[in-house]
Parts: sequence; structure tokens; C-alpha cells
Amino acid sequence: MAGKPRPARKIASASRPKRTKIADAHETSPKPDLAAVRAEIDGIDRQIQALIARRAHWAHEVGRAKGKLAAAVDYYRPEREAQVLRRVVDRNAGPLADDVLVRLFREIMSACLAQQEPLKVGYLGPEGTFSEQAVFKHFGHSAKGFPLASIAEVFDEVAEGRADFGVVPVENSGQGTIQSTLDLFLGSPLKICGEVELHVHQYLLSRGGHAEDIERVYSHGQSLAQCRGWLRQNLPRVDLEAVSSNAEAARRARKADDAAAIAGESAAHVYGLKIVAGPIEDRPDNTTRFLVIGRALFPPSGNDRTSLLVFVRDQPGALYHVLEPLARHGISMNRIESRPAHTGLWQYAFFIDIGGHVDESPLRDALAELGDFASQVTILGSYPVAIA
Repeated sequence: MAGKPRPARKIASASRPKRTKIADAHETSPKPDLAAVRAEIDGIDRQIQALIARRAHWAHEVGRAKGKLAAAVDYYRPEREAQVLRRVVDRNAGPLADDVLVRLFREIMSACLAQQEPLKVGYLGPEGTFSEQAVFKHFGHSAKGFPLASIAEVFDEVAEGRADFGVVPVENSGQGTIQSTLDLFLGSPLKICGEVELHVHQYLLSRGGHAEDIERVYSHGQSLAQCRGWLRQNLPRVDLEAVSSNAEAARRARKADDAAAIAGESAAHVYGLKIVAGPIEDRPDNTTRFLVIGRALFPPSGNDRTSLLVFVRDQPGALYHVLEPLARHGISMNRIESRPAHTGLWQYAFFIDIGGHVDESPLRDALAELGDFASQVTILGSYPVAIA
């Protein structure tokens, strides 16, 4: 037993000269001429700019090929964007991370689309909310985001055509589903056109920037819940007050030296607040999922998710028989949630997220078998799975 460590020491000893030689070769190689390096970068920048201009030209030609359409929303193809971004990820060999390249290409596509007309996207405001961040992550900064007072108002603006799309929060990785969003689908004709996953960092913000001055903390109820452990440990005696959004919390906090807000870092810049502490969320993987809502379904992208609203018949085993065809056809179910159906006392509807697109088998075949045990099946949307 005593002789077992020797091979490890031998390997370690043998490996040292190799690392030293590589390091020495790097250290002794001639340093590049800084002016020449900068000239090379300038030349690459010119090529990039020229290629972006070419892409913008051909994006404009796509618009011409489609003919005169009614509005910017008629030019937008989320399934096509998803395919482009997946290819960006597949081609990526570094050194930039996938999410960095996806963000760059998203902005290029956003700017090219805006040549026709910027998309109008409603979200839960005011400025500085995580919903606003989700808008720009999904649509790019060339889209025209406008803040609204409530999630219900986002639905209304899209349904009435005053917004092309809306972005609404639907669930958090730690706190679960946002029930008010699901309930709005019960009476809405709108469709889910996409999803956004946003890694959420919460910060404690105040006007003075001193924790000892804080007597009350404002935030959205979800954010207070996401930071419950940190607040209990660090600010156990302060009053906690839930408000309509984190940006509204920041607006209130900037009016008093003894108040603070829990919000995103961007809210500090928008409302002129100082960061007292952060990130302060209890879970380091804290992520919120947003849905993109619109007025139409889109074709398959190749990696899609479908959301269903299912009303089951009041009989034994009804839910089992609704789910059984999905399992038999090999369809993965990501989520199931029950909510009062608003159609009668003690009647419930089930929100179900499953893999696949409604226009493609095997999902199309499985859905055809649900009718015997489901009184109503509504396709809320088939849309690309979130990317980076």
C-alpha cells in the first residue's frame, strides 16, 4: 500500500518540465507590435461593419420579397430568429461565451428588423423592471418597449393591437408560478409566441446608501420572497411592504432617506439610487421565466415547447386519460398546474407545458386522442424553447 503514491509523484514530476517549457516559450516569444495589433483590429472592424451593412440590405430585401405588409409585426418571424441563434451557438468555438454571441446577433437582427418599423412591446412597468430586461433580451434594443401598469393591461394592449407583443412573468425557479398571469389566459384569445429565461439578481437600493438608516423596504412580493432569508438575517427589524413592481419600489425609495427598495441593478441607474448590498437573492440560480404573448401562432422552429389549457370532464381517471396519450407518444411534460376554471363551482383547468410543436408529430397525434376525456383543449401556443 505504501508504494501506491509513487506513480502519481512520477507523473507530477514528469509533467512539470512540459508546463515550464510552454510557459518559457510564451515568455520568450517576441511581443507583438501594439500599433500593428491595433491596425489589424481596425481592419477587422471595417469588415464587420461592412458585413452588418450587407446583412441589413438583405434583411430589407426580405421585406420587399414579402410585399407591402400592414405593420412591423407581419415581418417578425420568431421561429426563424430561433434557428439563426441556434446556429450561432452551434458554430461557437470561443473565446466569447454563447450568451455573449447570442446577445450580439440578437441586436443585429433587432436593428435589421427595425428598418421596416420597430416592434412595439408592452411590459409590466415602470422603467427598470426585470420585465423590461426580458423585453430587450428577447427583442433587442431596437424594439420599442413601453411600460404598463399591470400584467392585465399588457394583455389588453396586445389584444387591442396597440402593442405587437407583450412580455409577462409566469414563474420563478424558487417561488413557483405567478398565478395572476395564468388566470389571464383563461379568458384571453392571445397566444404564447416565445419564452425568455432571465437570471435575476436582486439588490438593496437606497438614496443614502447606508444600511443603518433603513426602516422599511419596498419591493414586489415575489422579490421579497426571493430575498426572505437575507432580509431575516441582515434586516430583521425593518418593515417590508409589497408594491406593484420593483421599479415602483425604487421610485418610492428615492423619496425618503429611511426607505430602501429591492430591485435590479438597472433600477439603481434609472432612479438615482445607491447600491447598499447585493446580490441578495437567497438562491444563486434565481431565474424568472417570461412569456411572449401575441395574436398568432407561428410555424415550428425545430426545438419547440407547447402550452395547453385543458378542461377535464368530471369523471374518475379523467386527468390520467388526458396525460396517458402524451406518455405513450413519448412526449415530455415540463409542467402541470391547476387553476379554478371560472366556469362553475369547484371546476378546474389544467395548464400543461409539453415538448414539441402542435403542427408536428408525435404531438399532433397525441393531441388528437385527448377529446374523449377533455371537455376542452386550447392551444395557448407553440413556440421556440428559450435560448441562452
